[in-house]
Amino acid sequence: MSSMGTDTAATFGIRARGGEQEAAGRPLTPRAIHRAAVESGGLPYSLAPVLFVAIPIVLAWIGSPGPSAMLVTAMLLVYGVAFVYCCGIGMYPLRVRLGWFAMCSLILLALIPLIGVNVLFMVMFQAMTHVLLLPWRWAVPSMVVMSLAVIVLAVATQTYLAAGLAVMGALMSWGIGYGIRQQILQEQLEAAQERNAVLAVAAERERIGRDLHDLLGHSLTSLTISAQLARRLLDSDPDAAREQLVHIESTVRQALSDVRATASGMQHVRAATEIASARTVLATVGIRAQVPTALPQLPDDRAELFGYVIREGVTNIVRHSRAEHATIAVDESSVRVTDDGVGIPEDAPCSGLRGLQARVAVAGGHLEVSSEGGGTTLHVRMDDPHEGRPGERSDAAQNVATGERR
Repeated sequence: MSSMGTDTAATFGIRARGGEQEAAGRPLTPRAIHRAAVESGGLPYSLAPVLFVAIPIVLAWIGSPGPSAMLVTAMLLVYGVAFVYCCGIGMYPLRVRLGWFAMCSLILLALIPLIGVNVLFMVMFQAMTHVLLLPWRWAVPSMVVMSLAVIVLAVATQTYLAAGLAVMGALMSWGIGYGIRQQILQEQLEAAQERNAVLAVAAERERIGRDLHDLLGHSLTSLTISAQLARRLLDSDPDAAREQLVHIESTVRQALSDVRATASGMQHVRAATEIASARTVLATVGIRAQVPTALPQLPDDRAELFGYVIREGVTNIVRHSRAEHATIAVDESSVRVTDDGVGIPEDAPCSGLRGLQARVAVAGGHLEVSSEGGGTTLHVRMDDPHEGRPGERSDAAQNVATGERR
């Protein structure tokens, strides 16, 4: 009997239930049921307890040998086979499990006129069918009610062995059912963790793709412009061409470093460094830039986000705008990049802006892009609960405003 304890509950867990699609596709044939019982792992544990079916069979032959005892024997053997294969039926859909449970119950009810109170000795088997075939929320209350009813009847008829079997069956069935429940929850948790791992990989791929676009798009644009300028200056002004080559070398080194940092998830983009880079890049292509000479105190995550905004805005200015002037403004809760060019072309892919919008949304901000004939404005505003009260401005912010007025 101990072989049917809670240690074997895992064999009747969600693995025994099977997936919904797999369960619905199983044929309801003897061979398929046997295969399901073997796959469940519970078949060996069901064979030993079924030997106790011999108790009511022996009592039937002792009480009334003959055709009645033969019928009882046949019915109990059928019930024994049905009980043994409950572990296999557990892999079928709920309607099949309910039908199997009903068949087992009807066999026991049909035995009452034949063996009377001796049918109470089958209580342990029937209690186990509750937890093996019924959903947990149904199995426990129905099993407890049945066991209590059998105990009352056994005490009233002085069939104390049946009362003991009812108690033992209730405890063992609860233990097995609890083990099944824990196994189901554990495998559901593992399935959820697997799904989360897949989503995390997808999110990481998206992050790397977005970061590579932000990093390499800006760097390659700068390299192209510097290389073109160096080629034009190579004959007329070798010193200026040499300066552009030095700028190309430093940009390539920085891009390589950024790519390596991005691959390891340790990229360090900051608003201050992007403003310094923007000043150089815009000056290289002949765009007069108005940028802040000092920045307010920004948290690291916001400084990184604002850096990406400035980088994307400057890249678009250099690529598409044909602007003459550009302005970058930064305060504690917003960043704005403006130019006086022709605006963003309608056929532009805008993949960088979409990636930037996703990045800003994750950080809890709002991205606004307005593009008209008079230029383009890229504005990111953050919902900052730590922002100062209206009318208060930090010294750094005042320095930013002063620098911008200059």
